[in-house]
Amino acid sequence: MSRVAALVLTLALGGAVVIGPLVGAAVAQAPSQAVRHVVVFKYKAGATPAQIQKVTDAFRALATSIPGITAFEDGVNNSPEGLNQGFTHVYVLTFTNAAARDAYLPHPEHKKFGQLLGQSGIFDGAFVVDYTPTTTR
Repeated sequence: MSRVAALVLTLALGGAVVIGPLVGAAVAQAPSQAVRHVVVFKYKAGATPAQIQKVTDAFRALATSIPGITAFEDGVNNSPEGLNQGFTHVYVLTFTNAAARDAYLPHPEHKKFGQLLGQSGIFDGAFVVDYTPTTTR
């Protein structure tokens, strides 16, 4: 074997020994895909802003009491299209992954929030959509 061929082989094998574990570690440590949990509420016509705020505050508190929630956002529909079908308040929770979302659903604090919502007397309906975000940029 020529000296050049031996040197190329040595460098190639050495690179595989050094780089191979780094690539494997990067794949193994890659974060799981986040899951967005979008909840949209319809409140009864007589609901006061203070009553709605109490529900919103209780919902927001779940982000600090249930592991795996990385973000919480809320807002009121302001679309000029008029297609919201009476659903006005949007709550978006971001979970680290689907397993965190799945653990949230039966969590005692989430169930407690559901009881508060039901007992509030202002809740008129909800719809929920979960998705894993993708980006195009």
